[in-house]
Amino acid sequence: MYSNGDIFVGEIIGTAILILFGAGVCAAVTLNHSKAKASGWVVIAFGWGFGVLAGAYTAGPLSGGHLNPAVTLGIAIDTGEWGKVWIYLLGQMVGAMLGAVLAYLVYYAQFNANVSGSAKDKLTSAHEPTPTLGIFSTIPEIRNPVANIVTEVIATIALVLPILSFGLTEGLGESGTQTLIVAFLVVGIGLSLGGPTGYAINPARDLGPRIVHTFLPIPNKGTSDWSYAWIPVAGPLIGGALAGLIYNVAF
Repeated sequence: MYSNGDIFVGEIIGTAILILFGAGVCAAVTLNHSKAKASGWVVIAFGWGFGVLAGAYTAGPLSGGHLNPAVTLGIAIDTGEWGKVWIYLLGQMVGAMLGAVLAYLVYYAQFNANVSGSAKDKLTSAHEPTPTLGIFSTIPEIRNPVANIVTEVIATIALVLPILSFGLTEGLGESGTQTLIVAFLVVGIGLSLGGPTGYAINPARDLGPRIVHTFLPIPNKGTSDWSYAWIPVAGPLIGGALAGLIYNVAF
């Protein structure tokens, strides 16, 4: 249905928009000298939901707007169509990294103001340095690999299984309502299931920005926490695969 070129371009654009909104709202809430500083988890959940809404609607005509390797994997397992999976995944990773760079540029001044406690800094700012990894990628509240990966698996099933099921509801796809419902689904997952790990539920969403965080010249950015990075990749992929299997068997 979609050409390889359209899929690649669509997934780059859509995923970049998703991460621009998502990393952007995390930066807005996290960074010192931001007007949205400390506005809270509800704001973050809705920011990511609106990112899904804008990205998926934009990419939809070109690629169907997967924006997530776990979604692509679940669809492939259900349909048995694997030929274009690699194109989706490549576009999603490129888009995720591009979106992270764009979010950094939007908050460039705030990132540069995220300075250390030198004598000069203490004279110019009353704020302490803010860790930045959580703006780009997920960090668990309690570091427990088994619990963390179980959380990501369950949360991703809660995303991908409804997405697959929405296809059975006549009229949703044609009206465009399906994308709106998915956006609210992501908000709901963030509010209900996001507390333990920050709900990656998307390998590209976590890995792409983590790579960018590693290389960006952010003052006092801290670690990129590569020892944890496999969990928000493996967990969502397992969850997406299980959702595809469950859907294939049950529907």
